[in-house]
Amino acid sequence: MKNQTLQKIVFTGVLAALSYVLFTYVQIKIPLPGGDATSIHIANSVCILGALLLGGTYGGLAGAIGMTFADLMDPIYVIYAPKTFLLKLCIGLITGFVAHRMFNITNIKEKQKLLLAVFLSSISGLLFNVIFDPLIGYYYKLFILGKPAADITLAWNITATGINAFTSTIISVFVYLALLPALKKSGLFFPIAQVKKGK
Repeated sequence: MKNQTLQKIVFTGVLAALSYVLFTYVQIKIPLPGGDATSIHIANSVCILGALLLGGTYGGLAGAIGMTFADLMDPIYVIYAPKTFLLKLCIGLITGFVAHRMFNITNIKEKQKLLLAVFLSSISGLLFNVIFDPLIGYYYKLFILGKPAADITLAWNITATGINAFTSTIISVFVYLALLPALKKSGLFFPIAQVKKGK
């Protein structure tokens, strides 16, 4: 058990580094009024993938740590680091809950059922992000940062978040399904235990 926990922590660190790299170097940054910006990126797919492979907590932390660190390294995004940490953690927790508590994807044997369960799990976490990233971002800019450009940037943020969700869903589903046989064969697949309900 200790060895598996250590392996999960190591994988979480690797995924955090990957999400940092994808957000920092593989993004299309769109400048917005008031010195702000939004971006098209695929880093959320790492958060989803982590939740599918390791569970919601580990996957959420991987995305939260990686993308928060990326925000802290970018002068434009540094003020959004707390918001990023919260949202990415929630993406992982929601995806992990749906994947492992509702669908129990670890024990699904049929390929079609697994594909559907993984797709719906990924969509659930990213749908949360599509709704709450622009919404929290709007109020974060308006009340905490006092930015009058919050209204102007809202539509851009909704569009970018929608595009990110679409691409991240496709990537995370196909990468998970492609990695699964290799991870099982190598002994690096971690079955996520179901929570036992009381009698």
